[in-house]
Amino acid sequence: MRVLHLTDPHLFADRKGSLRGAVTYDTLRAVLAHYRASGFAADLVALTGDIVQDDSAGAYGHCRELLSSLGLPVYCVPGNHDVRHLMREMLPQPPFTYCGSLESGNWLIVFIDSCIEGSAGGRIAESELQRMEDTIAASSAGHVMIGLHHPPVAMQSRWLDTVGLGNGSEFLARAAACGRVRVAIFGHVHQDYDAPHEGIRLIATPSTCRQFLPRADEFAVDDRPPAYRRIELQPDGSIDAELVWVERA
Repeated sequence: MRVLHLTDPHLFADRKGSLRGAVTYDTLRAVLAHYRASGFAADLVALTGDIVQDDSAGAYGHCRELLSSLGLPVYCVPGNHDVRHLMREMLPQPPFTYCGSLESGNWLIVFIDSCIEGSAGGRIAESELQRMEDTIAASSAGHVMIGLHHPPVAMQSRWLDTVGLGNGSEFLARAAACGRVRVAIFGHVHQDYDAPHEGIRLIATPSTCRQFLPRADEFAVDDRPPAYRRIELQPDGSIDAELVWVERA
């Protein structure tokens, strides 16, 4: 199964809306154009939060417009900048699925909500952890991928680690106890991350707009370009993942 991982587009109702010097509608459009020209034929899009920046229905409308054009199912989770009720209202039906799951071949993918209302940091509610476990238990798939917004481990960045996933250790322990979780993908951190923890490969994809400077004590913006990730989930449980930077014209 081939997954196109997109995250943190931070769209505005105004198509010219800019986040730290990046016109976010244009950077997402450039990322999608690069994907179309790449020859990588995804089976689905994983969109891991912070879809909008300005709390507007119009920004979600732009997301719907741009991603629907791919002709792929889009599985999305909220980020701390998202407005859950607007996200559900504006992305209510196929090709979009809110915090859903799917099974294909020997893989199950489960998307979970890691957000706390009014907080930049995250925490997975007990009900959501239980839904994850129940969904995995009900599946016969041999391998599982989890999608969420917040990082379950520290990024070694003092400011960023104050707004990570508050119960990341619990999430990893419960995911590992399921016995079949091979990988978890997330956003929020606006930088590349790919390392194993508790036997689970953790992968963060940089934003489709601006990036954060890795390992910074104070907030700082990196000069890396927009990005996306191509993930191939193999029948034997192995994972091939390629990070693609989209250089500005």
